[in-house]
Amino acid sequence: MCGIVGIVGTSEVAAALYDGLTVLQHRGQDAAGIAVASGTVMRVHKGNGLVRDVFDSKSMDLLQGRVGIAHCRYPTAGSEGHDEAQPFYVNSPYGIALAHNGNLVNTEQLRQQVFETDRRNVNTQSDSEVLLNVFAHELDRERALTPEAAFRAVEGVNRRAKGGYAVVATVLGLGLVAFRDPHGIRPLVLGRRETAEGVEYAVASESVALDILGFERLRDVEPGEGIVITPRGELHHRQCAPQQPHAPCIFEYVYFARPDSMIENISVHKARMRMGVTLGEKILRLRPDHDIDTVIPIPDTSRDAALEISNTLGVKYREGFIKNRYVGRTFIMPGQGERAKSVKRKLNPIPLEFRNRVVLLVDDSIVRGTTSKQIVQMARDAGAKKVYLASAAPPVRYPNIYGIDMPSVDELVAHNRTEKEIEEFLGCDWLIYQDLADLESAVSGPKFPDLRFDSSCFSGEYVTGIEPGYFERLQQLRSDEAKKKRRA
Repeated sequence: MCGIVGIVGTSEVAAALYDGLTVLQHRGQDAAGIAVASGTVMRVHKGNGLVRDVFDSKSMDLLQGRVGIAHCRYPTAGSEGHDEAQPFYVNSPYGIALAHNGNLVNTEQLRQQVFETDRRNVNTQSDSEVLLNVFAHELDRERALTPEAAFRAVEGVNRRAKGGYAVVATVLGLGLVAFRDPHGIRPLVLGRRETAEGVEYAVASESVALDILGFERLRDVEPGEGIVITPRGELHHRQCAPQQPHAPCIFEYVYFARPDSMIENISVHKARMRMGVTLGEKILRLRPDHDIDTVIPIPDTSRDAALEISNTLGVKYREGFIKNRYVGRTFIMPGQGERAKSVKRKLNPIPLEFRNRVVLLVDDSIVRGTTSKQIVQMARDAGAKKVYLASAAPPVRYPNIYGIDMPSVDELVAHNRTEKEIEEFLGCDWLIYQDLADLESAVSGPKFPDLRFDSSCFSGEYVTGIEPGYFERLQQLRSDEAKKKRRA
């Protein structure tokens, strides 16, 4: 998972791109970069680390231009090295910088095509650099530098690339290009603002980036749609792929997106509240005479759901864990050992809220289970009489292959385990999972009852289809052991 921003402004855009990245930092803490175009010059600065660490006043002063893109990286399979920081740049044709959120599932096939047929070189293991070269080749074939030529190039990308992707690019002499995969798996939203000098446009992974920059959210970029914004602020858009089943990633609502974002015209905050209502109703169906004294969220993304569970059950909601906000998200941490150490550095219980109580801990989801196991033990050590654990999402039994670097399937706690076996592994007295139908209903809400999602990590159903041998290759890339060897 990554965060992307693109802006066409009436004045310098680097500072706005930086601010946009800071509010998308939750989407990637591994690396950051900005590319800005001015006339015939493209300036790129990127590096590993948080946004605040990658950029200083000197680097920002060099990023001059009114068209630019920015990216913060959360490393997906095979893309954890120093060279994979984005945006990537190629000088032919014209000069193109590109940043990408998502994951291609036919990367190796495309990599071979790019080298043998397109006669272009890819230097890294990142599928984003492959995607850049596919786009560059398709644009080069057009022998023109117009919005129509860019749309035909995007059509070519959509024919060749398979997976989930949201893309922003700057093309020297043309402006900003943005597009989204034909299924709309990865999010991308379009915004507009008026200044004294004219109209400015922005695209971003989440609407919260538009909010902080003062852009009005116009709409989501449609699945398969291409957007071109010229340096003069002219907006062009066109459908660049045949209609496919719309399947936005449901894990955005479960965990990744900020609660103050709107995705597909759905409030992430409201979706999480509805998750709490449906899960609370399930608890009442299963145990109408439950003995829960207190509902306690595991900070931060489970708060909305936990509060509504509390309201539905009619029991107290309490904050029982204090979070150290200077430790990154443990889901993103490289290596299980580092994640395990981070849990104790990250959370500390308030014994008063646990002592002699039956507590229901609420988390947004349970992936590996090792973090949840430690938190359950923390609650016991703090004096809880019983510890129940509720997950606002169903069991994660399958890999997410569209841009969320979930572990290899063997490292998923729910893989090949019953819910009772997971409960025993976690050490809780009762484990309650959300049902998938309830999760999808909670996210779509009353306004969009027919909206369907990519719920593949829960269901094992992949909307793009999967080539034979893909999961075996993914297993080799995603296991903690494989990542350790690549970092050695």
